Amino acid sequence: MDVQFERARQCTERFKGDIDIWDVVNEATHYDRPHFLEHAPILTEAITKMGVGEYVRRSFKAARAGNPDATLIINDYRADDDFEQKVVSQLVDDSGRQLYDVIGIQSHMHVGYWGVEKTWKTCEKFAKFAKPIHFTELTILSGKLKEDDDWFSRREGWHTTEEGEKRQAQQVAELYTLLFSHPAVEAVTVWDFADYNAWQGAPSGYIRKDMTPKPAYLKLKQLIKEKWWTTTKTTLARGGQARFRGFLGQYKITARTPAHKLSGSFTLDKTTKETIEVDLS
Repeated sequence: MDVQFERARQCTERFKGDIDIWDVVNEATHYDRPHFLEHAPILTEAITKMGVGEYVRRSFKAARAGNPDATLIINDYRADDDFEQKVVSQLVDDSGRQLYDVIGIQSHMHVGYWGVEKTWKTCEKFAKFAKPIHFTELTILSGKLKEDDDWFSRREGWHTTEEGEKRQAQQVAELYTLLFSHPAVEAVTVWDFADYNAWQGAPSGYIRKDMTPKPAYLKLKQLIKEKWWTTTKTTLARGGQARFRGFLGQYKITARTPAHKLSGSFTLDKTTKETIEVDLS
């Protein structure tokens, strides 16, 4: 096991500055499921002897030693009480300080859409740890399996359909709106972007195999680039100040006077409490 931990330290140290976000331990909750017992028996046995709590703690300490400034994620496909109690709650040092920076939630929906109630409850369950939540593997399909099929192995003939694409667009808009609105959710990673060569052969992309956009792509683009994208005009008051209401993010600003056109940039994030000063040139 010492070799395993040293590998984690070496990776975060070697790639510091290039890769600073790491999924340190993936799917630790159910580490001893049959697939792992078959394909990684030595590691599975070692974790069993050590205990999953001690294993994740030592892994994160090693990763932190390699890059103290890295963002370290504990990620799992289990969004239930076991992940919360057996892994997340155990990932603290002797003083009770959390050893992770982000909680990662996989959300593959190959066998059915989660819906707003389940998704919101999942966010609330892990928001209490006061760490950002990343939806790390979000999959919303535009085609269905046959009732007697499973999604655990790759299959051909799992195609997107017109009806499925309409449904996918509605679900994408609904789910992304919920995630965007929840204060604990910081990031969403879609899995996959295109149907071509998608995981398990599923019609999971927002663009088709021929690279044409599905309705979900167009809807998400409209939400991000229009509805959730702040574009506004304002006039400077006395003292050179201006007020506006906008979404968090990076901003470009252009100021015009009768004689000049000046530009600058600034970032509005959750830590912003005071007036932001912008240098214009």
